[in-house]
Amino acid sequence: MPHAVWSGAISFGLVTIPIRVTTATEDHSMRFHQYHLEDQGRIRTRKYCEIEEREVSMAEIGKGYEVSKDTLIAVTDEDLANLPLTTAKAIEIVAFVPYSDIDPIRIGEGYYLEPDGQVATKPYTLLRKALERNSKAAVARFAWRGRERLGLLRVRENAIVLHSMRWPDEIRSSESLAPPAVDVPEEEIKRALALMDALSSDDIPADAAVDRYTEAISDLITAKEKGKTPRRADETEAAPAPVVDLMAALKESVQKAKASRGEGGHATVHEMPNKKATAKKAPAKKATAKKTAARKPKRSA
Repeated sequence: MPHAVWSGAISFGLVTIPIRVTTATEDHSMRFHQYHLEDQGRIRTRKYCEIEEREVSMAEIGKGYEVSKDTLIAVTDEDLANLPLTTAKAIEIVAFVPYSDIDPIRIGEGYYLEPDGQVATKPYTLLRKALERNSKAAVARFAWRGRERLGLLRVRENAIVLHSMRWPDEIRSSESLAPPAVDVPEEEIKRALALMDALSSDDIPADAAVDRYTEAISDLITAKEKGKTPRRADETEAAPAPVVDLMAALKESVQKAKASRGEGGHATVHEMPNKKATAKKAPAKKATAKKTAARKPKRSA
């Protein structure tokens, strides 16, 4: 289990629950270093003082806010720790709202909240059970990493999870991005719904949960390490043609979705291509999925 990144308490009315905060996710992205092309020397970022013209250590570095070009206001860790905020050492629950009222775009990183000590076990369990039965999320405020934040508390398995949230004014408007009004025939909407139905699943499909980019990077590095020619994308593969007939594209998409699930012979949604063409495509799709699932990516922590 990762070490605690913050400690404090959950403030739930007059109930205080001491907790420790640990990260709930891991980043398994491939990491690259910058290097000098001429001699492969590592390129590093140095902390450099422009007045003394020398590199300085972290112990010599402080924080400051620039109010003008020539004026810097120093702010210490002690200053931040002693801000007059009730949320400086507590996650303060301010409301319980339905999940459906929360725009997912506002939800950020997730952190596990762990009861800190035996005295916290009972109130922690009480809050967890209340959240489970209430089917609502707790909205909270907390101060962390130099700013006060809005948070969302929910239950995952037997733990309470805290998600950081964006403030309303941090979400950009999408109004200017919306396309102009256009009429969509009801038949096309029904066809799109049929495609959604064909692609519906109780869970994220196993082949969709495979990080193919990380696998490809791993294969590339392995091939270069062994002095082999890395596998390249098929340059002869034609780029997708622009959609001209939306209905025809939706029909073919439904047929392919059903074929990939072995349902090609039982397609009942409007007209479908002949069953022989469907049957020929199905085995190839399964073989590809099997090959992808069999390989484990070599990831860096």
